[in-house]
Amino acid sequence: MKKGGNFMQAVLSVWDFFQKQVLGLRWLNTLIGSILQTLGMNPETKLFSALQFFIYDSFKIFFLLSVLIFIISYIQSYFPPQRTRRILGGIKGFPGRAMGALLGVLTPFCSCSSIPLFIGFCSAGLPIGVTLSFLIMSPMADLGSLTMLMTQFGWKIAFAYLVTGFIIAVTGGTIIEKLGMEKYVADYIRNAHLAELDEEELHLKDRLHMAVQGVADIVKRVWPYIFLGVGIGSLIHNVIPQEIVQSVLGGEHWYSVLLACVVGIPMYADIFGAIPIAEALLAKGAGLGTVISFMMSVTALSLPSMIMLAKAMKKKLLITFIVTVSAGIVLIGYLFNAFAYLFV
Repeated sequence: MKKGGNFMQAVLSVWDFFQKQVLGLRWLNTLIGSILQTLGMNPETKLFSALQFFIYDSFKIFFLLSVLIFIISYIQSYFPPQRTRRILGGIKGFPGRAMGALLGVLTPFCSCSSIPLFIGFCSAGLPIGVTLSFLIMSPMADLGSLTMLMTQFGWKIAFAYLVTGFIIAVTGGTIIEKLGMEKYVADYIRNAHLAELDEEELHLKDRLHMAVQGVADIVKRVWPYIFLGVGIGSLIHNVIPQEIVQSVLGGEHWYSVLLACVVGIPMYADIFGAIPIAEALLAKGAGLGTVISFMMSVTALSLPSMIMLAKAMKKKLLITFIVTVSAGIVLIGYLFNAFAYLFV
């Protein structure tokens, strides 16, 4: 029994080291602090803490983002859009919606970047439930952001975020499909017919080039929001008093989840830009469910993406989509606040 306990302790120690030092790059935070002190900065000042937070989080996010997007883009080179449409087109009902949500996890897109794929899937004749499950899940969580969530909040919260996001995506797709909303997709999309193109044979060099290009495209698109998110997170972390955050966004306040959604929706940032803000809010005493709802609303219901969706959906479908997803996010937020003790 003692041997088994020692083995588990060793496994947990290795995992803790991997999560903090390899994925979390905690050693880099220490190094940055040492460099700032060498440059003559006082580690007791708020400026020191804010600058250390900003440099460390920015470098960590860009590094992990680049590595993970490279891997994901390389894997995606084996699944061009034509093949993906054929796979999803052959799966109906709940399995199809689950596959659509799973595809969303595997695609590193923000909400506005997911919409062209949504349009393509609708034009190819895929069921509305499948396409909407993808559209909800894709900006909310991907493999890269889940790794970031794990480094910032631990594997329990990251896993719970993935599962609840998946439930919202599949449930939202199911409800809208059962309501018979296909006819409210924009006419130009429903009447479009995509040509079936031959799949190009790719070699290792081509796939590596696609992976590098994927990294460049994603970084080019999201870098302003990462810097903005890290900057806001740094201010919250080092300037705003904890009492203020707790008094407004504490999990014990019934309105905190609703307020987080209202604040999150007008923002335009992908999950990588939202995570630093969420991390700082949680550290200052905001409720776990409040923070989760904020991240989900920023990514799944951002105002710019809703404006784009208004060109792809008729008003009735757009309103139903917003109400369904919002209700799911708010419900998840309250559940996380109620059971936050499970993630301590």
